[in-house]
Amino acid sequence: MSADDPTAPRPAPGADAPADAAGATAAGFRVVCVVYHPGDELEDFAASLALATTAPVELVLVDNGTDHTVTRHVAERHGARVVLPGSNLGYGGGANAGASGATQRWLVVANSDLVWGPGSLDVLAAAADRHEGAGAFGPALLNLDGTVYPSARELPSLTQGAGHALFARVWPSNPWTQAYHRRQEVVGDERVAGWLSGACLLLRREAFEAVGGFDTSYFMFFEDLDLGERLGLAGWHNVYVPGARVTHVGGTSWRARPATMISAHHRSAARYLTRRYHRWYEWPVRVAIRVGLKARELLELRAAH
Repeated sequence: MSADDPTAPRPAPGADAPADAAGATAAGFRVVCVVYHPGDELEDFAASLALATTAPVELVLVDNGTDHTVTRHVAERHGARVVLPGSNLGYGGGANAGASGATQRWLVVANSDLVWGPGSLDVLAAAADRHEGAGAFGPALLNLDGTVYPSARELPSLTQGAGHALFARVWPSNPWTQAYHRRQEVVGDERVAGWLSGACLLLRREAFEAVGGFDTSYFMFFEDLDLGERLGLAGWHNVYVPGARVTHVGGTSWRARPATMISAHHRSAARYLTRRYHRWYEWPVRVAIRVGLKARELLELRAAH
């Protein structure tokens, strides 16, 4: 295990690889896992990763927190590299730091609260070989009860996004949420999606670097939607691969800091939607979005308390 100097400068995504790696692409995967005061789930993540592929894996743990004890212990046991940014970069910023300087063809960005299915990374990579025009690939994310989390989604329209945001919790079967989550079945063929959940992504490094990685103005949440949209605008597809399965334990950060996470989610939603409707004549839409999201945030904070 080695720990990076948190004060050392880091090249941005897309920066040139070291000279001795020029013209060469390393085999296997670089797996980037961004953590913040992790618990036992990180050990489960690293242990199950060993069964996810037969190819070489470089595991990079980016620790945004202040107590690195658990991260270092897991890194020592599993031969991972630790990156210490020195401050909390958020999810996208941490993922960019972990991906910086990679030479592998494939980057993987994944939450620490995942348990990898045997061979799941190999299934994703095989799909990536079949879809050469795709830049991002997502597995079926299974909940603990075996149900499927809707991880492959369409880009939201204004009516779908607003309807889903306002009614998903109080009226789960509303037509806007159904349209937003449509075609989330675990069985069936691989398909193109508007965007894929950042809980587990296989990324073609070339594509990831071409769009500049994650937008770090999203501290948490919506950075995956934004990345999927930018990949699409750059000509890359996002492909859902239901044959690859991982279990998402889920909620470790939410359980510890629900109010903080609720507020972060709504700030990112407002940022994304107001950027999407940025034209001067769309100012009433931006005002309505901000007011609606603030009201929803207050209701969720009250419920959390």
